[in-house]
Amino acid sequence: MLPMPSLRLLADTLHAVARRYRLPPLDAIVSRTQDVSAPTALALVIEEARKVIESGGVPDDALKRRFIEALARVIRDAMRPDAGDPAFQAVVLRQHAETVREYAALSAQAGQDRRLVRAAITTIAHPRKQERMRSGAQREALARLFAAASSVPVSETRNTVECLLHAPEITSDASLLRALTQLRDSAALERLLRLETLEPDQFVRRYRSLWDRNGPRPGSATAVAQGVEAQRRGADAEASAARALEALAQRLNEDEGQPASYRVVTSMRVPASLAAGHARAKTEWDAALLRRAPSLDSAPAWDVCLLVEAKASVDAATTDFGRLLRGLRLLARADEDAAYAFETREGVVHLRGASLSALRTDEAALEQTVLYCCDASDDTALRPLSAAGRMRLMTAPASLEYASTLTRVEDLEPVWNAMLQSPQWAAVLDQYPALRQVRELMVHPDDLLAAIRGAANQRDVAPE
Repeated sequence: MLPMPSLRLLADTLHAVARRYRLPPLDAIVSRTQDVSAPTALALVIEEARKVIESGGVPDDALKRRFIEALARVIRDAMRPDAGDPAFQAVVLRQHAETVREYAALSAQAGQDRRLVRAAITTIAHPRKQERMRSGAQREALARLFAAASSVPVSETRNTVECLLHAPEITSDASLLRALTQLRDSAALERLLRLETLEPDQFVRRYRSLWDRNGPRPGSATAVAQGVEAQRRGADAEASAARALEALAQRLNEDEGQPASYRVVTSMRVPASLAAGHARAKTEWDAALLRRAPSLDSAPAWDVCLLVEAKASVDAATTDFGRLLRGLRLLARADEDAAYAFETREGVVHLRGASLSALRTDEAALEQTVLYCCDASDDTALRPLSAAGRMRLMTAPASLEYASTLTRVEDLEPVWNAMLQSPQWAAVLDQYPALRQVRELMVHPDDLLAAIRGAANQRDVAPE
């Protein structure tokens, strides 16, 4: 149990920190917006339906019509050729063009297939293996094969293999002939050849063009550069969050009069004894504020006071929230009489099971134990329809069918029925309360530092 002064200071700080990413009630957003966008209108009707159900009622036909009309608007906007959503348009095209479906399926495993083919060629024709060949003709043949491994058109690789299979210097070597035959007949090579054959198809070309508009292709130089930049932003966000948490730990230590009562660890990894069967739960925490627990052993034990996740964007926290909740439930499975060794960047720390098992996921508990630290601007704070909810609604089978024709809005009624009746759609129905809850937990590192200073100043001037 935390001493009361430290408990009050920590609680005061968390209460005082500005929540610049906080979302108001959805009707407040609508009331001050003259032209409600299609996504906002859709979010509003979903929230109204949720409230009706929560109060024990049944959403009426008027709500259903508003939902269908709003969803149709969202889909029509996404399908606009000039300013639509190329990623969604690609999904629609894949749904209705068989060649595109086949191309997409083959593309999904093309990377692995290329690795398999390159590995087979390396096994047959590695330069060191060439050096051991007595026949100069065989060495030259294997050199051609090894060079073909880097050929962009896989058909060139296949042609090289076919030529070698009929070359006298290969047919005289049973082991080489067998290996080349297996390569020629391999499923991986066949799939890559089929992928290459599909590329000139008009629907496939359109599909690839849409994905190119959506962003650089995976593995391209631009995609790699963007990945590096994203990693840098993420690292910067983690460093900012850790600095703010260090300042909080220092102030708590000063308040308690013990220089080592509180500490901060980063990249805290859940031990295997707890992480088994984690089912997509968070198993690594960006930062944690810990307090030394009473211990009779020479090695200190620690209690969790605050868990922090750093995000470079607002949407990233929303996407992460489900994993975070599962991660808390994972920690709460701890045996309260045990201690668990967590690896961190600062070394191994032993956390008491009693501290972990006390973690909860209700809203009041989360406000006292979890923070999302985000250093992004808050200009996206008024987007009331989450990206995940929007995509789930738009990629429902009925939505994709409507998107292909844009004619019969009544065909979208199955989406409404599914959202109201299917447990698999609960996340969509509850998307705005979840969005608000995530934003309540989100702070900017600068605001956290300001709250630490403010809470400390108030304590310093408070009367005895």
